[in-house]
Amino acid sequence: MTLGLGCAAARPYTIRVVDESTGRGVPLVELRTPNEIRYTTDSAGYVAFDEPGFLGRRVFFHVKAHGYEHAQLGKTKYHGVALDTASGGSAVVKVKRLNVAERLYRITGGGIYADSVRLGVPVPLRNPVLDGEVAGQDSALSIVYRGKVRWFWGDTFRVGGPVGHFQTSGATSELPANGGLDPSLGVDLTYFVGPEGFSRPMVPLPEKGLVWTDGLMVIKDPSGTERLVASFARLRDLGDVLERGLVLYDETTDSFKRLGPVNEEAHLAPRGHPVRVGEHYYFGAPGMARVRAEWAAVTDPTAYEGFTPLRPGSKEIERGSDGRPVYGWKRNTPPLTSAQEQKLLKEDERWNLIRDVQTKAVIAVHAGSVAWNEFRRRYVMIFEQIGGKTSYLGEIWFAQAERPEGPWRTARQIVSHEKMSFYNPVHHPFFDQQGGRLIYFQGTYTNMFSGNTDQTPRYEYNQIMYRLDLSDPRLPTN
Repeated sequence: MTLGLGCAAARPYTIRVVDESTGRGVPLVELRTPNEIRYTTDSAGYVAFDEPGFLGRRVFFHVKAHGYEHAQLGKTKYHGVALDTASGGSAVVKVKRLNVAERLYRITGGGIYADSVRLGVPVPLRNPVLDGEVAGQDSALSIVYRGKVRWFWGDTFRVGGPVGHFQTSGATSELPANGGLDPSLGVDLTYFVGPEGFSRPMVPLPEKGLVWTDGLMVIKDPSGTERLVASFARLRDLGDVLERGLVLYDETTDSFKRLGPVNEEAHLAPRGHPVRVGEHYYFGAPGMARVRAEWAAVTDPTAYEGFTPLRPGSKEIERGSDGRPVYGWKRNTPPLTSAQEQKLLKEDERWNLIRDVQTKAVIAVHAGSVAWNEFRRRYVMIFEQIGGKTSYLGEIWFAQAERPEGPWRTARQIVSHEKMSFYNPVHHPFFDQQGGRLIYFQGTYTNMFSGNTDQTPRYEYNQIMYRLDLSDPRLPTN
């Protein structure tokens, strides 16, 4: 028996894809051979290439990446590069960033630095290839609580089985000022795990159903102790909610327990990613609700207010003597969704009519987060568009306003994921750098809801971090 070229004795050929303007490795770049062998760069931009029969030869790679572009090959229509591969050799492939925001790394799932580890390249994470047996995680929530960043996700899949659990998963990480990683490098997670080492449920309700948390807030209980409160929904499936309520974090078990009900009839409860403004927590993007940041108010279903043109306690538009909608903070009355505004109001009556700063087209907002930004001296919103040009839920936008409830008027697309979803984006203000000039946000990358049957190995149904420079002149200033 003889060993063919590129077999056991060969070392991988190192390919690194970098941003041509920064030299930083770019994750989620696809390299595809003419016979459809696909490689996807890891979080440092590396591919360890060792294909038997190919290694040691010139190999052409089609290069494709969401929001990045490789130069065309001569006068052809193909974007790619031919590399003279060799055992132990290396090459650098440069791509041009088209997105305004910069893709940094994957936060969750297996093989975050798989190729880097195979190549012996230093990596920033303690567990660079598998952590908490997590294969995939949906929709991140985060908050700083008792000196640490607390992370929570929805549905969580495991390596050791066909599914995982659906009762919220959790982890902690250290703040950069307390020894945690610089957010440009990564997030070093410490998962809450069960006896088998797999991420465990954080809301272990005895009843059956999926359990999703939402609206994390830190408030003082009647004894004056800061506590972590959230809302939750227990579902039979994606469209069938069985129960909604509040949960309280129990430090003795590091899990949530039921606290009380919410106002289901008025659809007012902590949602999304609340932001503390003065005496209130505001939540929603861009439709806003709020509650006083007090134990008695948060736990009182009737204390929540919506910023809305609806008549208090009704589904009808409240109009003034001039016939115009009367917007304001109203108890027991929810804010309107974008779809409701479009149906019930004329275009010039809508509070948040957000237009593309380039094309002036109206942008339909699906979900996002709002936070105060010191650099801009404005509230900034990172949000996803529903029904975008390149993807149904994969285009991410930036907007700013003087108040958390808006009005929001113009936005700039900052990220695109062609025919893939990138939903529930969230900006992490605790990672802001240089006085808020640099901000960090993540979202869930998946083929779900996209109409695309293709799934990206390792990246599917996981969280990806982006960085945005708010001094970029392409961003709106009004």
